[in-house]
Amino acid sequence: MDNETPQSSQDNPTEKQVLRKQANWEGLYFYQKANVLYQMTFAFTKRFLTRGDRTIDQMVQAARSGKQNIVEGSADGVTSMEMELKLLNVARSSMKELKEDYEDYLTSRHLSRWEVGHARYDGMLKFCRQHNSIDSYQPFFEKWTAEEMANIALTLCHMVDRMMTTYQKQREQEFITEGGIKERMTAARLGYRTNQREEIARLKQELDAANRRIAELERILKEKEG
Repeated sequence: MDNETPQSSQDNPTEKQVLRKQANWEGLYFYQKANVLYQMTFAFTKRFLTRGDRTIDQMVQAARSGKQNIVEGSADGVTSMEMELKLLNVARSSMKELKEDYEDYLTSRHLSRWEVGHARYDGMLKFCRQHNSIDSYQPFFEKWTAEEMANIALTLCHMVDRMMTTYQKQREQEFITEGGIKERMTAARLGYRTNQREEIARLKQELDAANRRIAELERILKEKEG
């Protein structure tokens, strides 16, 4: 049939995949929150920083780098988990840089940092935990004060970093277990050779059985002729 799909490696345990399946980066919560951070930072710098301030480009580029390196890392992970891990590290570094800029903004303007014990802390934490989609945040971009926006951004930066740390540890364990592309190519070749040997052995058994059957039929035929 035209729509028949090739046999999956899962159907044959000796067949190894060389290329990994690309991660669904759009479904990763830390990517969704990183996307919120990028859009929020763009709106924040436009509202609260003066045109010409170098911090604008710095913050927007850091937020963009965090988001984009997650995407690029997921794509490169198909062939190279080493590159994926490196790009995820770049994304985390960018998020830490962005976090530093938001902290500097609050400090330099003598605004409050909403930490444990602050009246707004629990509500902010609950909101950020429950919402990942940009649609949940965007309506507030023109309503939040600079203090509100900066604290929300800091909370998201912290959450993204923690999520990415957990994700990286999982990927590192996979790398230890499965190896890189060279190891997977070797495993694929070995799997292919194993399949070939098994197929040859099976055909030999069938041939031996057929020869025995022919010999038996020839014996019966001779007995009848005799």
